[in-house]
Amino acid sequence: MSQHYYSQQPDARHDRRTINTVLRGKDLRFTSDAGVFSKGDIDYGSRVLIEAMIIPEGSDVLDVGCGYGPIGISAALLAPKGHVTMLDINSRAVELARENALHNGIRNVTVMESDVLSALEGQKFDVILTNPPIRAGKAIVHQIFEEAYEHLKEGGTLWVVIQKKQGAPSAAAKLESLFPIVEEAGKDKGYRIMRARK
Repeated sequence: MSQHYYSQQPDARHDRRTINTVLRGKDLRFTSDAGVFSKGDIDYGSRVLIEAMIIPEGSDVLDVGCGYGPIGISAALLAPKGHVTMLDINSRAVELARENALHNGIRNVTVMESDVLSALEGQKFDVILTNPPIRAGKAIVHQIFEEAYEHLKEGGTLWVVIQKKQGAPSAAAKLESLFPIVEEAGKDKGYRIMRARK
């Protein structure tokens, strides 16, 4: 079977590169590599989510499918009195996210290898963020939504970015089956930001 960015141990030959970018007005530097999601630049959907997400400064935040870290690291800057837990199944992405947090001076993060949310025993969060791995299939995306609901505090918010042509309508329907309040919080170039409140 061919390797994907959602493989646990990608076997792609290393091809490390540096991405210098501005997210939410902050100059940031990321190292990426072959075998991880959007290795060449910050994914446009991730950028749309980062610009839209609202994170109170003392929040406990979870980033599901963190990749090399742009969403979670941006969240950590928005929540200086809070803490961000970043999860990915891809061990290479996890190492890169740790490295990127360090060299951007981010201390209020924990990065963990996890298949969906399986590494989180009983933890609850104020905010959960995800740019879900669409290519992993609808079952995985819906599992992320279900497990996110279980790990949100009452009144907590799940933020999701998804392309309209890659399943936004079915994602919205799944979220509406789980959450009492689901809103479109933004859109840009075919990407939809959905905000679901528990």
